Amino acid sequence: MRQIALTTADLLIIAAYLGILIFIGIYLKKQASKNLETYLLGGKNIPWYLLGLSNASGMFDISGTVWLVGITVVYGLKSVFMPWVWPVFNQIFLMAYLSTWLRRSNCTTGAEWIGFRFGKDSGAKFSHWIIVVFAIIVCLSMLAYGFIGLGKFVEIFLPLKTVFPFLSALPDAYVPHVWGILFTLFAVFYSLLGGMTSIVWADVAQYVLMTLASIAIAVIAMVKLTDFDLMAILPEGWTSMWWKGSSLGISWSGALEEFNKTIASDGYSLFGLFFGLVLVKGIMVSIAGPAPTYDMQKILSTKSPKEASMMSGFVTVVLMPVRYLMIAGIAVLGLILFSDIEPLVRNSAGNIDFELVLPAIINHSCIPAGLTGLLVAGLLAAFMSTFAGTLNAAQAYIVNDIYIKYFKPQATPKQATNANYIVGLVVVIISIGFGVLAQDVNSILQWVTNALYGSYVAANVLKWHWWRFNSRGFAWGMVFGLIPALLLSQIPFFNQWGSVSALYYFPIILLFSVIGCLVGTYTTEPTDEETLKNFYYKTRPWGFWKPIKEKVMAEHPEFKENKNFVKDMVNVAAGIVWQTALVAGPIYLVVKDFVGLGLAIMCIVVGTIILKKNWYNKLED
Repeated sequence: MRQIALTTADLLIIAAYLGILIFIGIYLKKQASKNLETYLLGGKNIPWYLLGLSNASGMFDISGTVWLVGITVVYGLKSVFMPWVWPVFNQIFLMAYLSTWLRRSNCTTGAEWIGFRFGKDSGAKFSHWIIVVFAIIVCLSMLAYGFIGLGKFVEIFLPLKTVFPFLSALPDAYVPHVWGILFTLFAVFYSLLGGMTSIVWADVAQYVLMTLASIAIAVIAMVKLTDFDLMAILPEGWTSMWWKGSSLGISWSGALEEFNKTIASDGYSLFGLFFGLVLVKGIMVSIAGPAPTYDMQKILSTKSPKEASMMSGFVTVVLMPVRYLMIAGIAVLGLILFSDIEPLVRNSAGNIDFELVLPAIINHSCIPAGLTGLLVAGLLAAFMSTFAGTLNAAQAYIVNDIYIKYFKPQATPKQATNANYIVGLVVVIISIGFGVLAQDVNSILQWVTNALYGSYVAANVLKWHWWRFNSRGFAWGMVFGLIPALLLSQIPFFNQWGSVSALYYFPIILLFSVIGCLVGTYTTEPTDEETLKNFYYKTRPWGFWKPIKEKVMAEHPEFKENKNFVKDMVNVAAGIVWQTALVAGPIYLVVKDFVGLGLAIMCIVVGTIILKKNWYNKLED
């Protein structure tokens, strides 16, 4: 086992990558500073496939990858369902119809979209502030999430106090945070200077790195498997996606029996209940549309509604197979080499921390010099992509929806650019503070995806589909949901299900939010009719819009009602199966389960045919 895994060749590869980022930021600085739209959205002139690669690169985040490797080691093929807690299949809903609806608004941010949907009355202003605050909280939380993951990753194979001896007095608990700060500065540099265009081109370069790294690690794992009987150490059910009744159906034994402690603490034992909750919750979150982060900004950056939908579909194609080649490869190597890496994956309390499996494997001698540098650079790229995209989203909400809207409506391009620089630096400093206070990656992930998003769901589902739903309903729905989201985590009773506790109180948050939506809506007047007609005419959603539809069709006889509900739902169902197969396929490939691989390929082919005929061929602006 090497103590410091990085050779001169590795360091040169990493240095070259960081140099490319600096060059991109400096080269695109002039173009990005033309105006606010160019800075935040790339002038809405970036090709959809580049935005798709960029979005995929942003979703290939280091913290999520660290977590996914850990759950794959413990849960095997059942781990393909656990990212549904985010939910990962929201990209399918976006692809099927929601990206098209969102892009038709021609807005700059999600908060600006609120004005498009609800008008300019006092309730709309209240809702505008609610979504701005929500977006900022989400962005800060996700920045902290990435920050913690990066620090844990770097810490294990590059000892800070060896590299910087003058920091020898620094408490060990804060070592990851120092690494997080240092590498965050690179992401800050190119994203602040070049805006969205810089982020996209940096992401494309980063995606190439991550693809090469993923293929390489998968090949190494498959070669190692030729001399190792993996099935001899795996528990029954590890290679199956399905569970027994309501229980998980996995119990480790022998040298790896300690893995059962993780299963008990994670809260996945009642897997049938977990699956049901993530499916229901995931569908509702997906129908609500994208959260106000980098994903929404990429959709709004596309040239047209049709390209927005194509971009969202492309994300799944380029992200899932590549990402899971790396995840499966690292997980398999983690199991084969567990006796070697065990000292590196135990925390200060002596317990196994599966979030450390990925860096521990990269630090192992099975990874040759040069490839180590490529892997490290690729995963640093994943962090920076996520960080830069989220930072851009936070800047958009603060600068566009607060500074320019309320304080400087006539801001010059230079003033807007300077505001973006200042806001970006402040956001980074605050997010680092959040990262310092956070316990681990999973704690942030579960709170954001389950508790915080719970407050978002009801109001954001209704805004698309019900004409009577108004700005007060939206505002009070968000507030009523946010209060239990913040408070329930402090009550011991609601924290008895391990790391997924937040998922189990999602229904309570949803109930409170629905009550807030209905109370706010029915105690106030409907949204201005002209605003509703404009929204319906431009967006063309399906749902409960009959009174508005009749008036729009009377004024615009050429208008065609959206009757695509069944088509869209068929595409969603086919898309979820298709996406799940794209996740499972690489895992089956790496573990050499060719029967499972064949079934996955069959699902991919059938899903592709359905989506080609029923989605792609019918796309329109």
